[in-house]
Amino acid sequence: MTPEELGAARDRIVPDVIAGGLRVLFCGINPSLTTGATGHHFAHPGNRFWPVLHQSGFTPRQLRPAEQAELLRHGLGITNVVARATARADELSAEEFREGGGALAAKAELWQPQWLAVVGITAYRTAFGRRTARIGPQDHTVGGARVWALPNPSGLNAHWTVRTMAEEFARLRSAVEQDIDVTG
Repeated sequence: MTPEELGAARDRIVPDVIAGGLRVLFCGINPSLTTGATGHHFAHPGNRFWPVLHQSGFTPRQLRPAEQAELLRHGLGITNVVARATARADELSAEEFREGGGALAAKAELWQPQWLAVVGITAYRTAFGRRTARIGPQDHTVGGARVWALPNPSGLNAHWTVRTMAEEFARLRSAVEQDIDVTG
């Protein structure tokens, strides 16, 4: 992909992969320029979302970003807190995150996923005003969906390895499969 193609992707909106009644609606922070250019979520080569999704047991094989529509067969979908593509998440304002949180609540109410899984704890905290939130199940719902905050799968997140992220995603998968309320 050329620098010109990536530059042209700035501020593009990438359509959600969504349907009614999903088991889990994964919610990224916002699309990368690679995602904006390709139209496929988590498309940057350094992003670990697809390997982690498979290694945690959500998919029977590792899907490629271009195969994102296959998620629907597994009761999974993808959206973003902020819809527009940027080179880095720090290009987004706190106001954009808060507005995105409101839009996400409306989306969850409309589509009624069982779980909303936000990948990126800082984005989750800002979007929903939960300053002390930690990775894991949350004590509130968004648009009627239970909420789980997951680590950001970006290759820039050095605090989490593929293995440790897959373990956390697997905790969510276990809760989904058991259909349990882990919030207490």
